[in-house]
Amino acid sequence: MPSPTVQPAYILIRPQMGENIGAAARGMWNFGLERMRIVAPRDGWPNQKAVAMASGAGRLLDEAQVFDDTGGAVADCDYVYATTARPRGLTKLVMTPQAAMADARKRIAEGQKVAVMFGPERAGMENDDIARANAIISVPVNPAFPSLNLAQCVLLTGYEWQREAVEVDPARIDAAGDWAAQVEIEKLSAHYEQRLEDAGFFFPEHKAESMKMNLRNLWSRMPMTRADVQMLHGIMRQMVRWKERG
Repeated sequence: MPSPTVQPAYILIRPQMGENIGAAARGMWNFGLERMRIVAPRDGWPNQKAVAMASGAGRLLDEAQVFDDTGGAVADCDYVYATTARPRGLTKLVMTPQAAMADARKRIAEGQKVAVMFGPERAGMENDDIARANAIISVPVNPAFPSLNLAQCVLLTGYEWQREAVEVDPARIDAAGDWAAQVEIEKLSAHYEQRLEDAGFFFPEHKAESMKMNLRNLWSRMPMTRADVQMLHGIMRQMVRWKERG
């Protein structure tokens, strides 16, 4: 049985190849998504090619719900997104995958049932399918080559869904050791400033103070571990020794 974790249903509209269904299942499971619905698969269901391609995500296929038409697949949903590069003249709210998944998470938290629809591989969804959606998810792709395959679309939206869940800080760096304290950064800055002063780096004189300020600002912007600081001290010491030997 699917886990009790609240999440959107992923609806594959008339998928044409079992391999693509299996790849979509793998993409879903990569990001903890497991509610698959399949509408009128071209080659019937179950599909052994889908099972083979799904690899470790075969459970999603075993538990997938199969529907005859799109209306049945979205009947219990409160809000539906359609992934398509072509709105086809229908007036719809258009969202990026990031915005759509943030919106989906908010709606689910409010108790709504949400689904994301993906069209057939060759031509995408028909207007009748898109008309059932409340909003469109549009990926900012190369306009000269906008076609994404089924698994790629699933991966893009799945990634955004999971990113919202774990709240990954894009500026986070996994440090192998402890972060350097401010006083250690200050000593490193002073070490470099003194040695560069000795080498005549701060020239011309009327620019020296601004150059020193820029250098201090450089150190303050760099997230460094204590090992980083020790290495940079060592680099400067070795350069000075090499110069003195010369």
